[in-house]
Amino acid sequence: MANVLSPCLLLVLLLLVPALSAPHERGLIFNLDTGELCLQSAQCKSGCCHRHSGLSLARCAPKAAEFQKCSPKSLYGVYYECPCESGLNCDVDKTIVGSITNSDFGICKDPRSSNGSR
Repeated sequence: MANVLSPCLLLVLLLLVPALSAPHERGLIFNLDTGELCLQSAQCKSGCCHRHSGLSLARCAPKAAEFQKCSPKSLYGVYYECPCESGLNCDVDKTIVGSITNSDFGICKDPRSSNGSR
């Protein structure tokens, strides 16, 4: 048993080392580019796995810019509207039903601006 385990362990280590040593390269499961199919936002370089409808395939998409439609951060990991870019807040009125159905949408705003408008 020990003789079989050692080659298996060696094979696993040989496969993991290249994957762990190149974190910035595109992968099959993580670090996906915009437009690639995804299951969770953690897989996308942008941090947003976007779906147009409940029946559509989700694809990596860029985060929402200022004054664009957005979703607040979600536990589901797939969005109908992407969350805001870094430094922006999604100004949304959250509801219990919207939280459950992932349908609370708002507008990205800069918290440093006095009234959030141009």
